[in-house]
Amino acid sequence: MADYCKRLEKDTPFLTNEGALNEKLVDKIVLHLYRIYPQILNNAEAEMFRNVNTPMCARISELLLHLQNKSNRACKEFYNALETNDGRIYKNLPSKYLGSPVFFLACFSVAAGLAFLLHYCKEDTKFESAAQKIIGFSSLGVGRRARRYLLAYFEDQSKRN
Repeated sequence: MADYCKRLEKDTPFLTNEGALNEKLVDKIVLHLYRIYPQILNNAEAEMFRNVNTPMCARISELLLHLQNKSNRACKEFYNALETNDGRIYKNLPSKYLGSPVFFLACFSVAAGLAFLLHYCKEDTKFESAAQKIIGFSSLGVGRRARRYLLAYFEDQSKRN
């Protein structure tokens, strides 16, 4: 995802949940952002986000909001620091899973529908020729290898009729 600020905005509820980020991890992230060149956080900002007198949830919320307001690069460096210091949390971020189950279900549904249509249609039914046309046209949107198999199947079915 190119826009890390929008991604961080989506991940903020997950990251601000009680126990998602502990104090040690937040300190490591803040130090990473302070030490990186060029600095994402200056000394005063780093001290503010590491202040133990401020409740942890408030520090995390303020840090994430500060990074979103700063720049896309600042948000990207936050993700780099999180991945470096706790890969488990980084892998479980909601933004890492957006869209992929929906895409999988959509593709699976189309494939299952076509398979059902081809399997249960009789040779004398008009639906079979319609299904063959769909398969023929669907080969336009797939890769070279898959296109070869779809077109071979389409030609084979055309010869049978």
